[in-house]
Formats: sequence, structure tokens, C-alpha cells
Amino acid sequence: MTGDSADMLARLKSLLPGRWFAGIAPLRDAVLGALADQLAWAYGLFQWVITQSRISTATGAFLDLISFDFLGLGLRRRTGELDDVYRVRVLKEILRERATRAGMVAALTDLTGRAPVIFEPRRPADTGSYGLGGCAYGAIGGYGSVIMPTEYFMTAYRPATAGIPYVGGYGIAAAYTTPSATEYADITSAGAQIADAEIYETIEKTKALGTTAWVNIQS
Repeated sequence: MTGDSADMLARLKSLLPGRWFAGIAPLRDAVLGALADQLAWAYGLFQWVITQSRISTATGAFLDLISFDFLGLGLRRRTGELDDVYRVRVLKEILRERATRAGMVAALTDLTGRAPVIFEPRRPADTGSYGLGGCAYGAIGGYGSVIMPTEYFMTAYRPATAGIPYVGGYGIAAAYTTPSATEYADITSAGAQIADAEIYETIEKTKALGTTAWVNIQS
């Protein structure tokens, strides 16, 4: 079933006895053609509604609405972000692991492209100990504390920006001597812009309830 006007017309004609319209087939087809056009439009609308009701096929504003239904305003589409890219982020966020160290590392790595450094004062694997990770002042491990069972320190990193490849900026000599080495560009050309507030928001919704994360954000 193609669902187009020709297909609908053929289906309508197949339901009518041929002898009823002997000799006036063009008039029959003209009347049925109008009905077929409307049926084709309705079928196309039905197929479109089906695609917009699934994350895997939704597009445009309907994909944004699905994201809002599942995640509220927690995962907004970035400026100029294509449907397929946004869809991957939505699916990953819906199924994201929460309230674990591994989940925190994965969430921040997905957001910024750089894994955070997490130090838990009460975790021997972080502080170092005899037979577990070793310890050396200023090199391996850190000061532990048994009175901080629900607190940890984390260094989160902003996305690494490499500028625009093969394009020099003001003050770069090669930009004025190499053909096509300069161009006008907007902020989106340099890659996704992740605000510090988004990093804090990601940490807040990923960490375990009742824990405190002391965060240092670095470039």
C-alpha cells in the first residue's frame, strides 16, 4: 500500500461493480478521484503522526516535546543542533545511570568530552594505602578522612576547544599570507558551548541524594 491518490483511487474502484458505470468511467474516476485525494491526505497524516509519536523517528518540535515529557527542561536542544544528534542525547539521558561514581564520570564525559577527576576522602582506592594503590606524598593518593562519608571533591573540565581548523585568528601571521586562511565565523563554528551552569546542573541531577560534591571547574 503506497497510500497515494492513485493507490486510493484503485482501491475505491475495486469496491464498485464495474457494470454500474459502464460507459461513464471518466465521470466515475473524477468523483472517486476527489475522494481518493482526501483519503491519501488522511493516510499521509496518519503516517506522520506515527513517526512523531516515537523518539526514534520524531522530528523538530515534536522531538523537543518528547524530551520535555521525559526530562522536563533538563535537556534542551542546543543552538543549531540537528534532530539525529539531539535524539542520541535524549535517549542516553533517559537511560542514564545515576547516583554512582561511574554514572557521574559518564554524565560529565558525555557533556564535555572530558572525564572528571573524583576524590573521595573515605575511599582507600583514592587516598592510597598499603597494598591498595600505593601512596607517595604529592604523587599518589591524598589525605583521607573517615568523618566525610558523604562528601567528595571533584574537578570537572570545560570542553576542550581547538578553534576552527586551518583558520587563523587576528594576530596570526599565517592567516594573512596563506590563501583561504581567514574567514568570518560565528560562535557555533568553534564547537558546542557548555556553560558552567550546565556542568553544575548535570552534577546535581546525577549525584546520590544526601551527598555533597565540592566542585572545581577548570578549562
